[in-house]
Amino acid sequence: MTHYAGFVPYTPDGANPHRLLEPSRSCIEAMLFEERERARVTLDSIGDAVISTDVAGRITYMNVVAQQMTGWLFEDARGKPFTTIFRVLDATTREPVGNPAERAIQEDCIVALAANTLLIDREGEEVAIEDSAAPIHNRQGRVCGAVIVFHDVKFSQAMTDRMAYLARHDALTGLLNRTALSESFDHATALAKRHQRKVALLFVDLDNFKEVNDTLGHQAGDELLVSLARILSSCVRKTDTVCRYGGDEFIVLLSDIDRLGHPGRMARKLRRAISEPGLLEGYGTTLTLSIGISVFPDDGLTMETLLHRADDAMYARKSLSRAKVAAATTPRSTGSPSRMAGSLVRRS
Repeated sequence: MTHYAGFVPYTPDGANPHRLLEPSRSCIEAMLFEERERARVTLDSIGDAVISTDVAGRITYMNVVAQQMTGWLFEDARGKPFTTIFRVLDATTREPVGNPAERAIQEDCIVALAANTLLIDREGEEVAIEDSAAPIHNRQGRVCGAVIVFHDVKFSQAMTDRMAYLARHDALTGLLNRTALSESFDHATALAKRHQRKVALLFVDLDNFKEVNDTLGHQAGDELLVSLARILSSCVRKTDTVCRYGGDEFIVLLSDIDRLGHPGRMARKLRRAISEPGLLEGYGTTLTLSIGISVFPDDGLTMETLLHRADDAMYARKSLSRAKVAAATTPRSTGSPSRMAGSLVRRS
């Protein structure tokens, strides 16, 4: 037994000093086991694959995801060369890619694979991956191995695509959202200025929607909105835009208008479409649309102005009678509808 600084541990008469240290050793071993178990559970619960090697490049650890992606069980892979388990190719040239674990150990730094890397699993299946490797250091600061973290790019790309989609689309109906509407408006008005055309905004509100929600529940309300979105989209041209503005309100952007009566005819077409037998039945109430119309540049030059005027027109008609189509009144008039809008204030 080694004693430091000349001290000898006190022991009762006849006691073995080594036995006094045994509980401490047990305690330390238990703590180390718990620490290793905690690390194992943590690494098995993350979404990335993790492999570690010793300084010679032999496998010392694989988490569950790494086993799934490579097709190797850790029991079979333990002690094998890293390159036997982790086989990677360049997706373009089909040439083998350098060993990231070896580079991390030799260069003592974090390294990453190129973005177009394919992992070849045990059965020969190919998976596009992103990867990074980092050196592991011992208590003396010397490199003693490497840890490699990688994941399936397919899931990462799918998440990126989903986020990009939701940035421009309504999650419930799949229609464009306000952000995308603004982009469509800017494009449509730029073309209208260039070719001396007009652009119309139809502010569409579903009457009695609250009654459906209150009596049949929000799921029925959501199903109704999805059905309405599909009907509205089926009525417009490919060059037009349908947007869910919020709640039961929708915006229809009509671009490249060359005939004064087109917005009014489209509004009446939308109202007739939802009254077709079998489309919006079974909701326990009569479903109609209230629609307000504003026209660029007659009623305003910005989307905010045109939306405000179409919204006002829609609510003005809604307050008078259900199922009306109404047009905005231009600021230049004295209260009567504009020349284009005048023909639109009517029952369909």
